[in-house]
Amino acid sequence: MSHPDPDQLQGTLVDFALIELIRQHRESFQPLWTVDSWAKLLIWLALNCGLSGERDSLERFAKALGDPLRSRLRRVFFEREFGDLELQVLADPAEQQVLVLSQAPQDASVLSSDQVAKALERVGLSGRVVERTRWQQLEGVIAIPWSSTEA
Repeated sequence: MSHPDPDQLQGTLVDFALIELIRQHRESFQPLWTVDSWAKLLIWLALNCGLSGERDSLERFAKALGDPLRSRLRRVFFEREFGDLELQVLADPAEQQVLVLSQAPQDASVLSSDQVAKALERVGLSGRVVERTRWQQLEGVIAIPWSSTEA
């Protein structure tokens, strides 16, 4: 059995800790499901890294994260998983639609409109997306446009 490189191990640990930190605190940044909530998280992270809240300092922080890490953190921030419903909700307000993915592709009933509506209700998105008749069923995913008030 090979021994992992210490630097690689440290990187993996830091990555894990950062993702868990976001999962534990993402509900704190109101209003949820908005670009403002994402910005508040980044400001909170920057301040906790010892940076000032001034614009140039925050911009340097965002740049230092780099696009790949920032994209991954944003995805974690705007996703929710429901093991009991076997669904994953991706609701980034920068995207045109909310995506609801099945975690059980072999079971078509997982993506029933009632199941999807339950997931949307749990995360407070029911009033922020269009009515069910406008949902688009794709293979293993339902695409749901944001309501016009969210656009």
